[in-house]
Amino acid sequence: MTRHIPFARLHNFRDVGGRHTADGRTVRQGRLYRSDSLAKLSPADGEHDEHGDWERYMGLGIRTVIDLRYPWEIDAKGRVPDAPGQEYVNLSVEHRPYDQAAIDPGLDPWRYLADRYMEVALDGAAELRQVLEIIASTDAPLVFHCASGKDRTGLVAALVLTLLGVHEDDVAADFALTELATERLITDWKAAHPGRTPGWPGYGRAPETVIRLFLADLAERFGSVQGYVSEHLGADLELTAGLRKNLLDPSSTSSH
Repeated sequence: MTRHIPFARLHNFRDVGGRHTADGRTVRQGRLYRSDSLAKLSPADGEHDEHGDWERYMGLGIRTVIDLRYPWEIDAKGRVPDAPGQEYVNLSVEHRPYDQAAIDPGLDPWRYLADRYMEVALDGAAELRQVLEIIASTDAPLVFHCASGKDRTGLVAALVLTLLGVHEDDVAADFALTELATERLITDWKAAHPGRTPGWPGYGRAPETVIRLFLADLAERFGSVQGYVSEHLGADLELTAGLRKNLLDPSSTSSH
């Protein structure tokens, strides 16, 4: 199954659907998408849409965009173009910015990233709860994104898929699909920083180890992802029920 949807300017846009759950159901396709920054899309007037990116994006029928970036990132890089019938929400889930390109190469890169994810999970409780509530209550295609569609976006995807009952192996596999976009993400970074090379060799990488470490950290502290959502986000089981109602195919399947 091809999960990435090809765009000229977007490198990490993909459908979160298609994964199977422990009870034999399937995450619906065409309902929940994850992406790198949608600010890279061309204006809606089509004049500069030579690659058809905007037309392809509009064809997905997305009605809600959740932008996980800092407001200062949006001020610097822009946001998704306005479109009729599309709601835009900015919920900055990260509260302690850091420069990945400048991470000490001597650090364990995957442990370092997992620790940053835990910071986001703890600091961004209010925003993450809102993100999950919007996803759980939106009965139409929705996309969430950050800058590269890797870390903040990967964290949210992992929470959603786990709450839906997707096995950790498949959650990790979804996370690691960003590796297919790493080369293009690095190319974009170099274009924006001429003459520089990321000092951290793990820049743009997203191996399964990172999200597995993060999920293990959540389990150690809260018992499970559901425990984290209940205890730290203050959300009851109705949130998870809403996610399952909106995002799982009502029919069961035994094929994997």
